[in-house]
Amino acid sequence: MRKPGSRAQTFLPDEGAPPSQGCDHPRCTEAGLYRAPKARQRLNEYYWFCLDHIRDYNRMWNYYEGMSSEEIEAHIREDTVWQRPTWRLGGWNSGGRGPTIDDLQDGFGLFNEDRRRQREDQTRRREIRTPEEQALAVLNLTPPVTMEAVKIRYKDLVKLLHPDANGGDKSAEEQLKLINQAYSTLKSSTTLKDGAYP
Repeated sequence: MRKPGSRAQTFLPDEGAPPSQGCDHPRCTEAGLYRAPKARQRLNEYYWFCLDHIRDYNRMWNYYEGMSSEEIEAHIREDTVWQRPTWRLGGWNSGGRGPTIDDLQDGFGLFNEDRRRQREDQTRRREIRTPEEQALAVLNLTPPVTMEAVKIRYKDLVKLLHPDANGGDKSAEEQLKLINQAYSTLKSSTTLKDGAYP
């Protein structure tokens, strides 16, 4: 069986041929060694032909004979997925909405670092409830944290934002004020004095 456009076949005798099977072509006395399907709807029923007549049969065979162009197109599409069911990408589990860039997990932040940081900042801001959590956010620390880690971070930020190191930059001064307030809040926190926060 050959569909139009497929490459030519190499004909080998069918080992399942009945031993005394003659060619099914009228008035042919050769042995029928090659099988050919009787029709598209009867692919498991065969004619048996000799080499010359199987070549003629294959030249004339049109698997799509009697099908409309829409049916042919649908059949070809089914063949591309081996007659298995398919669905649109993202359609089976998301109500027809395909995946967006936000649906993708980018654990290393390779593709959109700014968006990831923005989302983390928004999440952090939403989750902040206590003054200690606000102070840790100012120092860019996340719980659990010890008072020792807070001191180290505070000293680093003071060196970085000190007016002498920034030539009197007003924005650095304002940031330093916030950091001093955050450090004071954490220094007076009973939770941090007892060990680690939270």
